[in-house]
Amino acid sequence: MIRLFRVFIPTSVLGLVISEIILTIACYIFAYRLLCNYEFEVFFLLEDGGLSTAIVVATLVFGIYWFDLYEDVRVNSALLLYQQFCLITGTAFIVQALLGYFDGQLPIPRWQMLIGSFLFLILVPAWRLAYAPASLKLLGQRRVIFLGANELVGEVASHLLRRPQAGYIAAGYLAPEAVDLPDLGPYLGPPSRIRDVYSELKPALVAVGFSERRGQMPIYDLLDLRLHGAQIQEASELYELVKGRVSLRALRPSMLVFSDALGPRQLNVALQRVYSFLIALVGIVVALPVMLVVALLVRLTSRGPALYRQPRVGLHGSVFKVLKFRSMYADAEARTGAVWARKDDPRVTPVGRWIRRYRLDELPQLFNVLRGEMAIVGPRPERPEFVATLTEQIPFYGQRHFVKPGITGWAQINHKYGDTLEDTITKLEYDLYYLKNLSLSIDLYIMFHTAKVMLLTRGSQ
Repeated sequence: MIRLFRVFIPTSVLGLVISEIILTIACYIFAYRLLCNYEFEVFFLLEDGGLSTAIVVATLVFGIYWFDLYEDVRVNSALLLYQQFCLITGTAFIVQALLGYFDGQLPIPRWQMLIGSFLFLILVPAWRLAYAPASLKLLGQRRVIFLGANELVGEVASHLLRRPQAGYIAAGYLAPEAVDLPDLGPYLGPPSRIRDVYSELKPALVAVGFSERRGQMPIYDLLDLRLHGAQIQEASELYELVKGRVSLRALRPSMLVFSDALGPRQLNVALQRVYSFLIALVGIVVALPVMLVVALLVRLTSRGPALYRQPRVGLHGSVFKVLKFRSMYADAEARTGAVWARKDDPRVTPVGRWIRRYRLDELPQLFNVLRGEMAIVGPRPERPEFVATLTEQIPFYGQRHFVKPGITGWAQINHKYGDTLEDTITKLEYDLYYLKNLSLSIDLYIMFHTAKVMLLTRGSQ
């Protein structure tokens, strides 16, 4: 796995992205050389042919990303794959037509587009069908043996089994006794056999995941193996690597106190203030017409003000008033008190349901960012009533308030909206991962993915 933007990306997925970009470029370059007598270098370097081709390629690659086709290198249905690629290619033709309407120089020549797109439709899906088995065989899957067997270890092994592109495979486990966790692989014996098992299997990684280590962990055997070049890692670290979140069940206060990697680093926090302010300023200018229309719709379709101010918990536990377009009927909580929103919530107005679907109700939070109460990216701010309860029920919940809350966040692009305690725990695990890795690069990654989440109305409630 390779770490980009503070996010671990499987090598097989990165290889697929790069190879498909190269293959797509080749389709349109070949189409031009096949059909045009005009000098290739002149067209691509002096007459914006390179820019025009790059726009087509970018449209197609973005379309592949839009359909989540980089989430898994494996293809479950060849028919569905070709249907998706037909839609992606059709979108590219629409983009070319729009470009021709605004600027006649930007679209590529008609026959280059037709032949290049035909080659794209034939070659790129075929390449994808062949890539998964070839890449997994070529790159191989690094064998992992688990020292210890518990719920955390089982969850890691299950994730590796579902996502072979991560490049790891569970080769078995050592524990005082066999357990009913089939995804771990075969039972290899007690922990005292670690030397023999390592010599037999030669795994790429030994993941240590004891629930109780005293009297069970063969520490000197592990030390000797480590000195001989074995890679040994906490199962909780492997969990973080492959799942992109911190495991609460394995987290201990001492791990946070003595961790060099735990953020937020002050330089990154200061930089975040600057680019959050600038993005919010530009966002307000660009979105102002939309906000005016939304405010008018809210005001005309239901009784009450267009803007809704609600107390939320921010940095270091301070309380501020978050700004949102009102999506519920006036006095919606007069009888129920503070409760989480739920699916098909009867308190939400018809217009409110629409603006929630596309996250338009959260546009006024750009003013919260300008006032320094929020950042563009960070954990979502929660209501004081819920924070008090969740802090008592969930360990480390209060630690999420050591960074500014955000309009979007790592949890929002990785997990659905949920109103259960289990969903809150999962989102906290993502928030702690973000807290540990806060930087400009991961913020850019989150902002890029947020647009897709918003437009596809994922996680809206």
